[in-house]
Amino acid sequence: MDEPLIFEKSADKRKGVSIAKSDVPEISPQDVISKEFLRDDIKGFPEVSEIDTARHWTRLSQWNFGVDSGFYPLGSCTMKYNPKINEDVARLAGFSKAHPYQSDELSQGALQLMYELEGFLCEISGMDAVTLQPAAGAHGELCGMLMIAQYFEEKGKPRKKVIIPDTAHGTNPASSHLAGFSVVPVKEENGGVITPSAVASVMDEDTAALMLTNPNTLGLFEKHIKEIANIVHKKGGFIYCDGANLNALMGIAKLGDMGVDVIQFNLHKTFSTPHGGGGPGSGPVGVKKALEPYLPKPRIIKKGKRFSFDYQRPKSIGKLRAFYGNFGIMLRAYCYIKIMGADGLKKASEMAVLNANYIKEKLKGHYHLPYDQTCMHECVFSDKFQAEKDVHTLDIAKRLMDYGFHPPTIYFPLIVSGAIMTEPTETETKETLDNFIDAMIQIAKEARENPDIVKNAPHTTRVSRLDEARAARNPVLRWKG
Repeated sequence: MDEPLIFEKSADKRKGVSIAKSDVPEISPQDVISKEFLRDDIKGFPEVSEIDTARHWTRLSQWNFGVDSGFYPLGSCTMKYNPKINEDVARLAGFSKAHPYQSDELSQGALQLMYELEGFLCEISGMDAVTLQPAAGAHGELCGMLMIAQYFEEKGKPRKKVIIPDTAHGTNPASSHLAGFSVVPVKEENGGVITPSAVASVMDEDTAALMLTNPNTLGLFEKHIKEIANIVHKKGGFIYCDGANLNALMGIAKLGDMGVDVIQFNLHKTFSTPHGGGGPGSGPVGVKKALEPYLPKPRIIKKGKRFSFDYQRPKSIGKLRAFYGNFGIMLRAYCYIKIMGADGLKKASEMAVLNANYIKEKLKGHYHLPYDQTCMHECVFSDKFQAEKDVHTLDIAKRLMDYGFHPPTIYFPLIVSGAIMTEPTETETKETLDNFIDAMIQIAKEARENPDIVKNAPHTTRVSRLDEARAARNPVLRWKG
């Protein structure tokens, strides 16, 4: 368990590989690259044998926790297991080695795949058109808000405000600000959702859109969404829905039928991409017909049996990123949708909702449930009961590591004090959920009877509790020897 740094394993002149002597004249970097672009040799760069290198990184991987090693109940992040077959397909040479500068004639298969994926996402969401360009969820949000801004600009009547509920994802206000809007907040009411009256009280002709998350960050369905959409539409505004939680709705309901005009899809959450570590992601955006002219260019079009890129789009907001998007992520999503089919996607949503409600019902009474009602794909508890013994959410999360589980999302959403947000996803078995529930119940018991064991957790991990505030403020980014 006491593995040294790779630098500390170094020994002078030790090598990991032996390369045969070159049979062509050697050329030094200085002969072909300008000196200003060359870096100095790295002092202290580790010199390690191949076997020590392999063992070092293998050992570090064994200390890590991933979805292949255990339950990952992070709410609002959808850290679910993804079928490995989709990984294999994404690595097929015809896809993985396709160059983005290839001509349309040499890219017909890739273009067809993307064209069909856009159609699948339209069908799932009830939108009229989709772009695959955005590289992540927040990038998709920005894309949607830029289109809305351009729509009103082109009409000669620019609008300045966007309404955002306090139950929306945290990136929504940032995306609105980047698109040039000011944010008008709306609070959820007793049922954990926003009400038509709350929206009507702030909606006016200077408001471009209502930007909501549905299901929201409390894991609850915005049940007034159609009535709210009517209020916004009557004033000429749009409804933007953050689709990060689509895995609770796909195959069951279409957001387009609820009055939503724009939605981003987080392919890396819902449609079979390894999530976490900052990427890669993909955040396609779907729109209703009124906003279709403003989609990023180029658009994929089909004439006869031939696919090509259309750059002739005068109202487009332009290009959002290099090339056309994260193609490997689109591949995985395409495979997932084709394998699952309509019935499979619906079943996945049903199981995600069932699993979340199962956990909610089993743990309520042991943990405070601020919104005791049927949830969607995730449920939110708080540390209110445990706080009576000075045990708090962070303590519970750290203790859960001793039981072999990754902690759930903590202290989010912000509107719930001491929040513990759990999303089991559709891929976990009942046995796994029962083991997690048993661990959480045992921790609640420990908090009552022996609070110190929880407050000083974890006890069985390689390192004990770290000073997280100090680590964030004074990170050690380089080994000093």
